[in-house]
Amino acid sequence: MSAAVDKLFEGRTVLCDGAMGTMLYSCGVFINRCYDELNVTQPETVRTVHEQYLQAGAQVIETNTFGANAYRLERYGLREKVKEFNLAGVKIARQCVTAIGEKQGTEAFVAGAIGSLGMNLKALNKTGLDKVRAAFAEQMAALAEGGVDLLIAETMMSVDEAEQAVLAAREVAPQLKVIVMMTVNEEGNCLDGTTPEVAAQRLTAVGADVVGCNCSVGPATVLSVIERMRAATSLPLAAMPNAGMPRNIEGRNIYMTSPEYMASFARKFVRAGASWVGGCCGTTPAHIRAMRSALRVMEAQDSGEGEQGKRAGAAVTAREGGVEPKPLRERSLIGRLIADGEFVTMVEIVSPKGIDSSKEIAGARLLAARGVHAINVPDSPRASARMSAQALCLQVQQQVGIETVLHFTCRDRNVLGMQSDLLGAASMGLKNILCLTGDPPKMGNYPDATAVFDTDAIGVVKIVNGLNHGYDIGHNPIGVSTGFTIACAANPGVQDIDHEVRRFAHKVEAGAEYGITQPVFDLRLLEAFLRAIEGFRIPIVAGIWPLTSMRNAEFMRNDLKVAVPDEVMERMAAQTTKEGALAEGLKIAQEMLLSVRGEVQGVQVSAPFGKYAAAADVLGLKEEA
Repeated sequence: MSAAVDKLFEGRTVLCDGAMGTMLYSCGVFINRCYDELNVTQPETVRTVHEQYLQAGAQVIETNTFGANAYRLERYGLREKVKEFNLAGVKIARQCVTAIGEKQGTEAFVAGAIGSLGMNLKALNKTGLDKVRAAFAEQMAALAEGGVDLLIAETMMSVDEAEQAVLAAREVAPQLKVIVMMTVNEEGNCLDGTTPEVAAQRLTAVGADVVGCNCSVGPATVLSVIERMRAATSLPLAAMPNAGMPRNIEGRNIYMTSPEYMASFARKFVRAGASWVGGCCGTTPAHIRAMRSALRVMEAQDSGEGEQGKRAGAAVTAREGGVEPKPLRERSLIGRLIADGEFVTMVEIVSPKGIDSSKEIAGARLLAARGVHAINVPDSPRASARMSAQALCLQVQQQVGIETVLHFTCRDRNVLGMQSDLLGAASMGLKNILCLTGDPPKMGNYPDATAVFDTDAIGVVKIVNGLNHGYDIGHNPIGVSTGFTIACAANPGVQDIDHEVRRFAHKVEAGAEYGITQPVFDLRLLEAFLRAIEGFRIPIVAGIWPLTSMRNAEFMRNDLKVAVPDEVMERMAAQTTKEGALAEGLKIAQEMLLSVRGEVQGVQVSAPFGKYAAAADVLGLKEEA
């Protein structure tokens, strides 16, 4: 096991669990109980919490021993129970790791949790440092005897105390790695006034294996501390914040930070240099699950960089048994138009919320008669519950005879489900795939629905490209090419355009053959984006959305965060009738089409509120006589 544990400290990202106390409290354990005693009196309750974190994806779980030291236990009259509670805590955690590992085929590790002694700083100064070290040593010896894989000393209030924790570990358990994390105030300083930089330097000097920050006032403050520590030490860093500051609601302290918000900071922690991430007070298995998904997305993105990120096709076809897909122009009508440099026209049709797709089929028939090249079908946009995009694509192709572009997201599917659906799509004659990450469930009508996000849009492109070259996700030959054309999305109007450009480059490296943008209202942003991707330019299809009202314009700008210029807002606001607003929105869209036609290779027009004829009018396509 020691060799496996050592690998955790070699720079890879390690996901730890979240709060134990928060979960026990949610199970009905009163806040004035000794939570460490539960290892003996209610082991099943503790076991349930560990199991939930392991099932959520935690690679390291901490024993329920945060307060199992002499000073904290003495408050409950349990001073003599230090060894018993720590041994019991290790036993429960080890049983969970073994059982879940055998069931899921995964490997996880047990960290012995050591909390601050619980003294105020003045009392700590009066207590001899040798007594502080002795208290830590007593607990750590029990944890080591129980068989933990490593030690985590957390929520240290002063650097003096943290140093004694490291020294105690070196005395009684020199074979174990030690992670030490400080807690800080709103200014980012330790509670004894020490700066993060000085704390990192002192803990490095005393022999810690990892230093970092936990608990504190929330993710944003912890991120700033990690950034400051990174400049002061070369040791691995750990970031495990609270889920924000608690609010008192009807007598209960509630942590308001959402799993999605914590997940976004998990990525930021890693970018800032942390390799150990997890959660503290207020975090739950839902937070850890979201953080796991976010870290998997990062891995998918990063795997596309450097030498390993050269186009996946070159890699997969080099393997024995690979196949070369047909040239792009031979795979579909859209592929031919893209390959031949012809201008492509697409119209977006959203799936119905029920089982009756007659309106959508009629719309597709109208558009086909007007000469539109393909129907673009979103995959439950804004995380709404709708008929599957794949089902509507199939009906449109079978009943209308017009090609479709299937939006394919990873929100609702793990990688196995993605492969199954893609193989099914290919077998049914769906040939054009737009690879997307997907809107999070929080945006939709069912915000508590579980998102999967095994990968992101970059990973989906890689999967589709592999299938095109005759390999499944396990790199096993499937015999033939799926023959998809591979599109990816781009948003020229985002605030962090540099990040968007980097992601687009990774999509191109992964195998994307053309791009489709979000709705564009500001031609300057599109032009800037096209200049930025010049070094890895692929054909671009611009998105155009004919506005229907001022309210629709406000929705685009404020809800969807699409860059809508003030002049467009003013033009829509000037319309006093519904008919006038529709006409002005159509005129703006037509002007945009004329403006972008020389810059891109096609347009995708949305049909808001099912106004399919208006979408065709934007394209200037008239009904045949």
